[in-house]
This record gives sequence, C-alpha cells and structure tokens, in this order.
Amino acid sequence: MVKKSQTQKEKEKSFHQELITQMLTLATSGFGLVAALAWNQAIQDFVNQFVEPRIPGSGLLSRLIYAVIITSFAVLITYQLSRMASRFKVKR
Repeated sequence: MVKKSQTQKEKEKSFHQELITQMLTLATSGFGLVAALAWNQAIQDFVNQFVEPRIPGSGLLSRLIYAVIITSFAVLITYQLSRMASRFKVKR
C-alpha cells in the first residue's frame, strides 16, 4: 500500500474543498436563475392582467412599469444581500 505524504493529503483536501465550493456556487446560481425566471413571468402576468386592461393601448407604458418593478426588486434584493454580507463580514 502506498502512503501519501502530508503535502499530498493537503493538496487533495484543498482540491475537494474547492470542488465543493464550486459545485455549491453553480447550484446556487442555477436555482437563482430559475427563481428569477419565475419572478419574471409572475411580474409580466401581473402587468398584463392588471395594467393593460385598465389603460388601453398601454404597450409601452406596460413595459416601463414592468422595467421599474424589476429594477426595484433587483436594487432591493441586492441592497439587502449586501447588508447581510456586511453583518457576516463576507468579502466579495
């Protein structure tokens, strides 16, 4: 049986930690994309169902309302995540 040196064991441990970190990052990104697409569809449906019937011919206005809603969500979520990261002292 071949014995591994301490340096080799540390390299393997480091590799496994990096692999798990990358897998976690990819999984989180994937689920984030799915959630973003779900919110995208929900907000589009909201605008189509509640704005367009009340304001006929509001194609451009509906798109602007949609853009404002999406931008507001993005800013709010980014701000909250930044505050949370600073509480836990996470460096980006």
